[in-house]
Amino acid sequence: MRNVLAFIVSCIVCSACYNQASQTPDAWSLTEKQQDSISFYTTHHYTQNFNFVVKGDSLVLYADRSDEIVDPDMEQDSAVVAPGERVVVADIAYVPGDTIDSVWVKLAHDQMTQGWIQESRMLPNVKPDDPISWFIDTFSDVHLLYFLALLVVVSAAYSLLLLKRRKALIVHINDIDSIFPMLLALLVATSAVVYASIQLFDPDSWRHFYYHPTLNPFILPPKLSFFMSLVWSIVIVALAAADDIFRRLALGEALLYALGLAAVCAVDYVVFSISTLYYIGYPLLVAYIVYAVRKSMRNNYHPFLCGNCGKPLRKLGKCPHCGAVNVEK
Repeated sequence: MRNVLAFIVSCIVCSACYNQASQTPDAWSLTEKQQDSISFYTTHHYTQNFNFVVKGDSLVLYADRSDEIVDPDMEQDSAVVAPGERVVVADIAYVPGDTIDSVWVKLAHDQMTQGWIQESRMLPNVKPDDPISWFIDTFSDVHLLYFLALLVVVSAAYSLLLLKRRKALIVHINDIDSIFPMLLALLVATSAVVYASIQLFDPDSWRHFYYHPTLNPFILPPKLSFFMSLVWSIVIVALAAADDIFRRLALGEALLYALGLAAVCAVDYVVFSISTLYYIGYPLLVAYIVYAVRKSMRNNYHPFLCGNCGKPLRKLGKCPHCGAVNVEK
């Protein structure tokens, strides 16, 4: 009976894994327009039927392209799409005679609101209609990044100074007996360096990821796969750190320590994202890893045990757990 069941399960599994290849047309049978569309998608990362959301300024769509205008002095019909509205790419055309931008894109908001716009005017004011792309767009804004850098560094420096004066527990300085907070900070710093490196050395792959984002690291190119693996590692280690923090500390101390850890991670993200763009981030990351690991080894080194409660101690003296005084005999 077991053999029969095993055979049935094997057949089900094998049939479920089988995926019949879809019928695809031969590349040589594609029309010239289809080949142009594929070529455009390869270099611009979007094509017809791609969805955008308007951001920033409103989009002005014209009824005619520059090569279709009969009388340049005549005012053209236009339609305006407000920020926050969704548009779809209806058509793409090349206008070789246009000296400003030869690529014109036809966008449609609805049946009544549609028209042509130059790609150079469109791209700064649209973003892909995907939540991941929205997140990337927000945190890739240069002006926002520098503003965040100033705000985060000042706020974090002030908060960490107050915590240090009160002798509160802080990651890297007066840490708890756990490796997860230190590991979380290092993962944030490393992912910031990798993120900036991809933008610096391979912006085209990052641009493609921006237009077609995914959270699955197994279907991405090696660089993006490594970055997405770091992102997932941050999520997993953050959960482990939170569990360790609230298990080891009282609620008030745990909240204070978690806020300090969040401030350190925010500083790591801003500092390493910006410094890597100027090639300073690489030696800085190596120095940071060495410093963090050495501090963690010191914090987690407990050569003594309390004679009263048996808890590990970093040094002899008053036990922080039970208050007993431990002296060398």
